[in-house]
Amino acid sequence: MTKKVVHVAVGVIYKDQQLFICKRPDDKHQGGLWEFPGGKVEQGESVFTALQRELLEEVNLTVNGSEELMVIEHDYGDKCVRLDVHIVDDFTGTAHGAEGQQGKWVALNELDDYSFPAANVEIIEKIKQRYEL
Repeated sequence: MTKKVVHVAVGVIYKDQQLFICKRPDDKHQGGLWEFPGGKVEQGESVFTALQRELLEEVNLTVNGSEELMVIEHDYGDKCVRLDVHIVDDFTGTAHGAEGQQGKWVALNELDDYSFPAANVEIIEKIKQRYEL
């Protein structure tokens, strides 16, 4: 049986040499780990539209533009994810955990101090390359 692949739009929210990350709720898949906010791309929805919708819901930001960073497919064993990762540095609003989750701005060089899901390791490496850390 083929596993369902969950297509997710992910926003790497960047401002003033910092990134906004959120902590996954303990009762969710990969709960308790930190992540870059985002969510499922719905049927018929573009990645950018999903990113706009999810970041408004999750962290109260209006995304004006984004740039694709990478696409990652990762098999966690119990589910597969396809992460469409975008750099979001053109936005309005003040980021916070709008769904009750913990959220914080962290300096680029502090990312290694946080535990992320396995699929995010490649994202962090790509961010470090992009911003020459």
